[in-house]
Amino acid sequence: MSQPAILIVEDSLALAETYRSFLRGLDAASEIAGTGKEALALLKKRSFDCIVLDVNLPDMSGLGIMEQLTQSGIDTPVVVITANGSVRMAVDVMRLGAFDFLVKPFNAERLQLTVRGALEKEAQPVVKSAGKPAKTGADEGVGNFIGASLPMQGVYRILRSAAPSNATVFITGESGTGKEVCAETLHSLSKRAKGPFVTINAAAIPRDLLESEIFGHVKGAFSGASADRLGAALSADGGTLFLDEICEMDLGLQAKLLRFLQSRQVQRLGEDKVRISDVRVVCATNRDPAEEVRAGRFREDLFYRLHVIPVQLPPLRQRGDDIVEIARSFLKRYAQEDGKSFLDFTADTAALLMAYNWPGNVRQLQNVMRSVVVLNDGETVTAEMLPLDMLGSTRRREGTAEKEPPKLAQPLHDILAKARLQTPEQPVAREIRPLEEVIRNAIEEAIETFDGSIPRAAAALDVSPSTIYRRIEAWKEEDGRRAGAA
Repeated sequence: MSQPAILIVEDSLALAETYRSFLRGLDAASEIAGTGKEALALLKKRSFDCIVLDVNLPDMSGLGIMEQLTQSGIDTPVVVITANGSVRMAVDVMRLGAFDFLVKPFNAERLQLTVRGALEKEAQPVVKSAGKPAKTGADEGVGNFIGASLPMQGVYRILRSAAPSNATVFITGESGTGKEVCAETLHSLSKRAKGPFVTINAAAIPRDLLESEIFGHVKGAFSGASADRLGAALSADGGTLFLDEICEMDLGLQAKLLRFLQSRQVQRLGEDKVRISDVRVVCATNRDPAEEVRAGRFREDLFYRLHVIPVQLPPLRQRGDDIVEIARSFLKRYAQEDGKSFLDFTADTAALLMAYNWPGNVRQLQNVMRSVVVLNDGETVTAEMLPLDMLGSTRRREGTAEKEPPKLAQPLHDILAKARLQTPEQPVAREIRPLEEVIRNAIEEAIETFDGSIPRAAAALDVSPSTIYRRIEAWKEEDGRRAGAA
C-alpha cells in the first residue's frame, strides 16, 4: 500500500510543523500550504488522501475552500481545525461535508485518531444500492432520535461527548421537540445506563407536592402523608434524575435543589436523617432560561450550577428531510399496531409534510400520523388523507405570536391544487422578466416563506439545498462586484 498523502492548510508555520510532527506516527507524507490560494493550487496539481484545514486563513475562510472543493467534485475527507467549538460551527462544517472538526488546543493522539479515521474512510469503497443514495458518513440518529439533518448533527456530537461524564446537562427547546428522548439518550449512553432513569415533570405536579415528589417524606410529615415516600432524588441513586420543565419550580424549592446539587444530600420531609444520593442530573425547559433569570423567576446561582452542558434541540420545521423520516417511522409503527397496510407517502404528501410549520413539533407529527392510520387504509398515504387544518396553513412563528399566512411558493401551490384543496389560479398576462431574476425572486420568496429554512425552501422548490447555497454565494459575489463598480 502506498504512503498516504496529507495536505495541511495552516497559515502559522509553527503550528503547521507541529501538526506535521503529530502525523508522523501515521507513516504519512504531509505537505503544507500557508494560504487558501496555495492549497487550491496544490489540489489542482495532485490528489491527497486527507486535508487538515484551519478555518481562519489570511486570504479566505476555510469554509470557502470547502465550498470550492464541493463545486469541483473533490471528495477528499477534510478535518477542520477551529478555535470556535460552537454547535453552529459544527453544523456549518458538517453541511459542507467535513469528516470531523477539532477544537484548539488538541494533542497528537487526538489528531492522529481523527486523521486515521479519515484515511480509513477514504480507503473504503463506496457501495451504492439500487434506488438508495450512498452513505455520506453523517450520523443518522443517536438513541431513539431519527434523522441525519444538519441541525441534529451538532446535537448528536454533544450527546456522544457528554454522555460518559457526570456533568449536568441543560436541555432547551420548544414543546414536542424531544427533550425527554434527549435525556433518555444521555442516560442510555452513559456509565449509569444500568441504573434507574427517574423523571419529574415540574409543570405536571402541584407546587405544594413537588418538594415531596423530589425529596420524599415520611408518614405523617404533613396532612395526607399516609405512608413513607422515598422521592425521586433517592430513587434515582446510581442513575439519572431528569427534571423536566424546571423553570416551573418556585424559588423556595429552587434553593433546596441548589443545596442538593452542591452536596448530593437528601433529607426527607419529617425525617432528621440525611442520606446521600449519587445521581446525574439532567434538566429541561421550553422557556428561555436566561430570560427567566433576568425576570427574577429563576435563581441565577442555580442556573449556573445546572447550565454546565447546554443542548438546544431544533424545532421540527428546521430539520428538513428528518420530517418525512420521522413521519414514516410513526406511520409504520401505528399501521402495524392497527393492522393497516401503510408503508410510505406519495411525493405530494411528503412535500406537504416538509412545507408545514409544525408548531407542535414531533408530538404534533405523531398525532397526525395516528389520525391518518386510524381514519384511512392503503399502502400509501395520499395528500387527501392529511388533516385539512394542517394542509391549509403554513403560518410562521416569531416567539409565540403568529403572522398571517405567507404567500405559498409555486410548487407547493401546485401540490395543494392536486390535492383538490384549492383551485389553481388562472394565468394572467404579465411582464416578462429575465430568467435569472425570476429564479432569484422565487428562491428568496421561498426562503422568506419558510422562515429562513433553506432545506424546507429547497424541498418546496424541488431542488437540492446545495443548489440554493451555491446561488446565494454567486449572488453575493455579483452584488459585491456591482457595488465596487458603482
